[in-house]
Amino acid sequence: MPLSVVKIDEDQHLVFGWANVSLWADGTQVIDAHGDSIDPDELEDAAYLFTMEFRETGVMHKGEAIGRLVESFMVTPDKLEKMGILTESMPVGWWVGFYIEDEEAWKSVKEGKYSMFSIQGWAIREEE
Repeated sequence: MPLSVVKIDEDQHLVFGWANVSLWADGTQVIDAHGDSIDPDELEDAAYLFTMEFRETGVMHKGEAIGRLVESFMVTPDKLEKMGILTESMPVGWWVGFYIEDEEAWKSVKEGKYSMFSIQGWAIREEE
């Protein structure tokens, strides 16, 4: 499963996908393009903090916000179990949806130029 934009609603300027995934559905730890991984509990904390405090998205971590969060769901085995969904059917991760206000950015999303989500933030690297 690629970590990319997976659904676009052109009429409503909405884009959806995984913001980040900690564990694949089979339980394997996800290692990102920078060689980093994030613990599911830490991702969950980050997802809730973002949803409570920020809720906006930019372009390539620069400039003004060009969109607003409309959907946020931290997928965990416990939540899946409570919903009656097999825990092995989905990864442990953070699913998001954004309304993109800026026309140029929206055009780039539709053209595939902006094809992934990125969590902007700071972390302390821990060597294992």
